[in-house]
Amino acid sequence: MSALTRSDAWQALTHKAGVMAGLSIRQLFDADPGRFERFSLRAGPLLIDYSKQHIDPGTIELLQALARQQDLTGWTARLFAGERVNHTESRAALHMALRNRSARPMRVDGIDVMPHVRAVLARMRAFSEEVRSGRATGSTGEPFQTVINIGIGGSALGPAMVVEALRAGACGPRVRFVSNVDHRHIAEALRDLRPESTLFVVASKTFTTQETMTNAATARAWLSDALGPAAVARH
Repeated sequence: MSALTRSDAWQALTHKAGVMAGLSIRQLFDADPGRFERFSLRAGPLLIDYSKQHIDPGTIELLQALARQQDLTGWTARLFAGERVNHTESRAALHMALRNRSARPMRVDGIDVMPHVRAVLARMRAFSEEVRSGRATGSTGEPFQTVINIGIGGSALGPAMVVEALRAGACGPRVRFVSNVDHRHIAEALRDLRPESTLFVVASKTFTTQETMTNAATARAWLSDALGPAAVARH
């Protein structure tokens, strides 16, 4: 067991979870008619309803005690301050900078990263609009009919969820995802496609992930065999 799981706060929460597991959600609502109001909140247009979980006010108190024990407030402050909280890679973890639509600066080593973030997002938007409109073309001048995302984990699941959620109102190229290192996955994705009208997006933080780079190499070879090595950069 780690120091965390041996701690008093963790052990108390584990015991509480065992007690709550013996109660049905119906029993919890019968005992507390105001349960929905107590265990739900709104964030803008979103409703977050956690009233149908096996929790009660005591559970919340124990969760807060665990957060205090682990200095969650301090770590949150360090995260937003751009400190290198990712110790395995000695990097800051400013994922929220990509979602920052305010004028608030976000700094790493004293440097505001937001101008760079906004510039990159603007380039991404301009390029994606060119692809959807057909202005962006492959090496033969054809617009792209299919976009294939090559990634794994969050570099595949997140984009796939967005595509699925917006599918009903989608316009532009169809989108496919390749994440499995098994060659059959990318072979099936490419089966009915033409290289001249196919665009690949290789999504990776470090470009060292074995599955992603193996599939990227397969895509490169597929393009190069059909269109020549010089054409790869356009796709």
